[in-house]
Amino acid sequence: MLITRMLARGCAIRDIRAVLCVSFAVIYKVITGLRYDHKPLRDFYDVLEIDEFWTYVGRKGHKVWLIYAYHRRSGEMVAHVWGKRDTRTAEKLRRRLVRLGVRYGAIATDSWDSFEKVFGGGRHLTGKQYTKGIEGNNCRLRHRNRRFFRKTCCFSKKLRWHWKVFAAVLFYINSGRFLVPAYIS
Repeated sequence: MLITRMLARGCAIRDIRAVLCVSFAVIYKVITGLRYDHKPLRDFYDVLEIDEFWTYVGRKGHKVWLIYAYHRRSGEMVAHVWGKRDTRTAEKLRRRLVRLGVRYGAIATDSWDSFEKVFGGGRHLTGKQYTKGIEGNNCRLRHRNRRFFRKTCCFSKKLRWHWKVFAAVLFYINSGRFLVPAYIS
């Protein structure tokens, strides 16, 4: 559990190894065993803010994009998808919101064309004045975990580990606490 908390709070794997005096194999076993099943806390949200966010995976030249929905009043990250910065990934987020049964009164995005295309129907608020909450959350993510910094020496080498650490961060943000995850034996 301490390894999970350290990962979610931004400690690098080498730092965890040095502080806890455990092997890389133990840390990797914990990472691969992380299981956080994310479910939205509500089924209706008055306004969902949507934005994109990039990090490095593998090497500095390989950006991976996170597109996610955020509810400003509750501070909840409602749904997310990983992919390229394109319309297909934005569409994937829309489908995920439908699959999770999330309904909303309005969607707030910046003026990126893909958001206009995918979320343009219905009540769509466009502009930075409507996305202050999610932009602040992007800063919070970057402050909490070194893997999400724009210019860093600490980044995940494998995409699946990146996803698992992000799932732990997401669970921590949404619930404010950690549960002991189910590990693979």
